[in-house]
Amino acid sequence: MKQAIILFGPPGAGKGTQSELLSEKMGLYLFETSKMLEREFKMAENMAADAPERFIEIEGEKFDVLNEREIWKRGELCSPPWVTYLTMKELQRLHDDGDNIILSGSPRTVYEAEREMPLLAQLYGKENIHIVLIEISAEVTVFRNTHRKICELMRHSILFNDETKILTICPLDGSALMNRKDLDDPETIKTRLVQYKERTLPLFNYFKDNGFNVSKINGEGSVAKVHEEILSMIK
Repeated sequence: MKQAIILFGPPGAGKGTQSELLSEKMGLYLFETSKMLEREFKMAENMAADAPERFIEIEGEKFDVLNEREIWKRGELCSPPWVTYLTMKELQRLHDDGDNIILSGSPRTVYEAEREMPLLAQLYGKENIHIVLIEISAEVTVFRNTHRKICELMRHSILFNDETKILTICPLDGSALMNRKDLDDPETIKTRLVQYKERTLPLFNYFKDNGFNVSKINGEGSVAKVHEEILSMIK
């Protein structure tokens, strides 16, 4: 059966962790916008300043990938036309490859949703798209992000607790653990929270108003409890 799942919520809500669990349990391709953008940034870093591949023209406006990287590092959302252009190409490719998918971090603005959701509905059927908003408080967002570590190799996010706080090596792949110093410092997190409330949270009403299956859950419980709640909503 065709299936597409979308998880969204504020920074630190657990979208990445829950997406990985659902991907493994349900055999879904995990599409993470952040990893797609990081890949684009890395490729652009190795290009000459005037390399045409660094610039993409969309709707009459030209976007520089390295300028988008600076926007991202400030904790702001990258330009929606550019993100949408990349995402829609990837969604079409994944569908053509026969993948059922889970999206973590896309769409992030109503602009993106207005373009991506009709495509997803066409590819997977609106009735097969399940959307879950994972809610946490601003205080929990700040705590989780300032204490978060990811591994250097596979970018796994390691949960912070008494057992993991002293870890320096990822238990999953053996690479070094590090903080995301650009995205997870306190000031950047405040910016990301403002961006979320102003530009991403309005998606909930967009989904409801356009007839998509969308639910809310409390994301402040244990990973296992949140996972069970998501499963109950999408099955």
